[in-house]
Amino acid sequence: MYETHRNRPLTRRAFARRLARHALFAGALIALSLAVGMAGYSGFEHLAWHDAFLNSAMLLGGMGPVDAPKSDAGKLFAGFYALYAGLVFIVVTAIMLAPVMHRLLHLFHFEGKS
Repeated sequence: MYETHRNRPLTRRAFARRLARHALFAGALIALSLAVGMAGYSGFEHLAWHDAFLNSAMLLGGMGPVDAPKSDAGKLFAGFYALYAGLVFIVVTAIMLAPVMHRLLHLFHFEGKS
């Protein structure tokens, strides 16, 4: 996926494109996760879309839900979605940090031809 330590480091422009691709993928994952959370809160807890958005966004941001679930199905959904949201938070962080960390390590270990 990335260049090896024997290849020259990417130019700043190519690195910016790589970082933008990672950000686009992370944004798509967040948008999909937000849509799933909104649909679940709306369906199981009968929350209005703006309240479902708030609960989903707060969980994805690592804060916690605003409205406590009332139904048993809503409680199960909220629990599983909270676990999922915690993993998404970690995965999105990793997706965004991967190109930066690779570039730093690559610059330290580049075996260029003099």
